[in-house]
Amino acid sequence: MNNDYKSSAFKELLDKLQQESWQLELLISGFSIFGLFSSLPFINEYLAQANYHNRLVEMFVWFAIKMCCWILIFNLLIHVVLRGLWIGALGLRYVSGDIDYEELNYTQKFTAFLQKKIGSFDKYIATLENYCSVLFAISFLLIFYFLASVAFLACILLTIFFLIESNTPFTTFNSIKFFFGGFLIIFILIGASLTFIDFITQGYLKKKRWLSVIYFPFYRFFSFISLSFLYRPLVYNFLDNKFGRKLSFILIPVYLVILVLFTYEYKDSNYLSANRSSSSTFANSKNYEDLLTEKNDFAGVATIQSRVITDPYVKIFIIYTTRIEDKIFSYNPSLKPINDIRGMQSGIEFNTPSSLKEEIKKERDSLRGVYFKTINEMHSLYIDDVAYDADFIVSTNTQKKLGFETYLSTNNLKEGKHLLRITRKEKEKQDTINKIIIQIPFWVFKQEQP
Repeated sequence: MNNDYKSSAFKELLDKLQQESWQLELLISGFSIFGLFSSLPFINEYLAQANYHNRLVEMFVWFAIKMCCWILIFNLLIHVVLRGLWIGALGLRYVSGDIDYEELNYTQKFTAFLQKKIGSFDKYIATLENYCSVLFAISFLLIFYFLASVAFLACILLTIFFLIESNTPFTTFNSIKFFFGGFLIIFILIGASLTFIDFITQGYLKKKRWLSVIYFPFYRFFSFISLSFLYRPLVYNFLDNKFGRKLSFILIPVYLVILVLFTYEYKDSNYLSANRSSSSTFANSKNYEDLLTEKNDFAGVATIQSRVITDPYVKIFIIYTTRIEDKIFSYNPSLKPINDIRGMQSGIEFNTPSSLKEEIKKERDSLRGVYFKTINEMHSLYIDDVAYDADFIVSTNTQKKLGFETYLSTNNLKEGKHLLRITRKEKEKQDTINKIIIQIPFWVFKQEQP
């Protein structure tokens, strides 16, 4: 195949391919829709897990992937419908030919109106063809636009996390990082605003000489972080075509309307909700292990084994999160390590001396006992306002989630409804407050001994 884009043979090949591209469009759309719908359950599962464990980076990545999938699904479904309508119109044209307005025998007023608004049937087929071809291309272009927005947000977040740190001691180096990070955020915000204005106005800032001089450095910077070099030819091929510019203006309000519609939900009651936290008057299924049946059912702050307790004990399990460890470090600062190993870590180990490894291990082992002592000191357990000693150990629940587990006897509890309350001591500035972290109702019915 001759790939010289200037040769006449290559141009003839492109002309032939674009005439037959509808077959490839339908094939790709069909496989893409099937693959995207098949992948959504897995994406939702990973997104839910990241949200449950408060892993912000993973949440950001999986949310971006999910949005890309829905953008493609929405556009490709419309493309398949319009392309099907186009194929049906071609079949009808083969049977019936063009529209014969004289055969309809309408009055002159209606005939003139329909000829002006509809015209020939071939014009209708050509319009459908334009919409189908442009919509198929713009489906993937919108993905790049969305990823450019994600890259912009990622730059802001990375700048805040790595340069603007509020919990570090004041030093000359940290102050330089802070001011540089502030300057970078201002630069990104101004550049993003100019890029958005240029996008909405379809290149207005590039048309004015003095504005283009100001905008050019921002344009070069955002061209790099938004990866626009991958799709820039598509953008300008749309903008140099009247039909492409018109469709771009239509799609923006359409997506805004769809985004607003997705925020609506039907509410059955003014006072009742299935998503409330457990309390003395509400029992959320996320706080009972036997009701966590689905793979994506994630336990709440804490769980017990069941709503109805027939065992001589209540199993209490508090789900571990990084927030709990942050609160432990705040309550007992001596436990906070110099090098926090939480987060993504490489499995590659450098040549660390074995003596140093052993020293680090001994230090962590000695502090582990203080860690559990602090956990039990911070947490208090109550059943119907009767206090019980907390004696938590680390364990995993039925979903293999890490947490803290203990057991309380039900031998002294009467049959009927009871309320478990778990409180946690937390440091706020210089004060120590006792917060209720969860309340879980349950019923005790003792089994008769045979």
